[in-house]
Amino acid sequence: MATLKDVKNKIKGVKKTKQITKAMNMVAASKLRNAQGSMEAFRPYARKFSEVLGSLAERAGEGANPLLIPRADVKKVHLVLCTSDRGLCGGFNTNLIEKAEAFVKANPALEVSYTVFGRKGRNWCRKLKRPILAEHIGIMGTSVTFHEASSAGRPMIQGFLDGSFDEVWVIYAEFLSISRQTPVIKKLLPIPPLEKAEAGKAPAGPDGYLPEHICEPSAAELLGEMLPRNVFVQIYSALLETSASEHAARMVAMDNATRACNDMLTNLTLVYNKARQAAITAELMDIVGGAEALKG
Repeated sequence: MATLKDVKNKIKGVKKTKQITKAMNMVAASKLRNAQGSMEAFRPYARKFSEVLGSLAERAGEGANPLLIPRADVKKVHLVLCTSDRGLCGGFNTNLIEKAEAFVKANPALEVSYTVFGRKGRNWCRKLKRPILAEHIGIMGTSVTFHEASSAGRPMIQGFLDGSFDEVWVIYAEFLSISRQTPVIKKLLPIPPLEKAEAGKAPAGPDGYLPEHICEPSAAELLGEMLPRNVFVQIYSALLETSASEHAARMVAMDNATRACNDMLTNLTLVYNKARQAAITAELMDIVGGAEALKG
């Protein structure tokens, strides 16, 4: 059985750990409020932007812009992997990396290159010696800006246009709730067509039809300006979603760690009391035994 001093030291260590996890939980909750506010404010813009762009693309035709034309033979794919810079957020990064690994295993004939956001994704690519074309470290834990998304998106557009890769996909964590963040893989280039309304559903308007936009200049000219920006918008949206998901995952992980510390303190306190009772009983037996020996 452990000595009283050993158990007491363990209790002190667990209490200090509990203080750290509780503080990290509060910091993550504070950062989550800011990240969630930015993400929810940007979602309507991204949704409306895609709606207007889809309407313009449908009117202009599929061949109006090279960013809309899919390649007949896809051999080179570029993956944008969004992870966090720090750990202590449960299985958040593991789930994103597994999503990327599943995509690679499902397409073994493809030549895959990477743009990574976050130190965890960068380390995974380096460990497996995956080709990294660009890495962006130190921005996921802070306020993500649109400039960072546009700076990362320009080389992707240029690479798609000059044939360096045939498709561009982004892997990120979609924020559904504080306790649920789902890894998502989404095609960026060529820009996928707008989904048609299913029978009986009206996602676009009250009558189930896409709104008709009056364009000045022509739809084809507007597409030349809006299609590259759509790539930036989608990357920025993915970064905002991932940032909010990271803080939510860390908050839940630290809350679970704090509860685990409470359980450990309960168990250690019970062990301490048992050890203390055993020590007192042994001392009493020694006293009684000594007294009986003196009488004899």
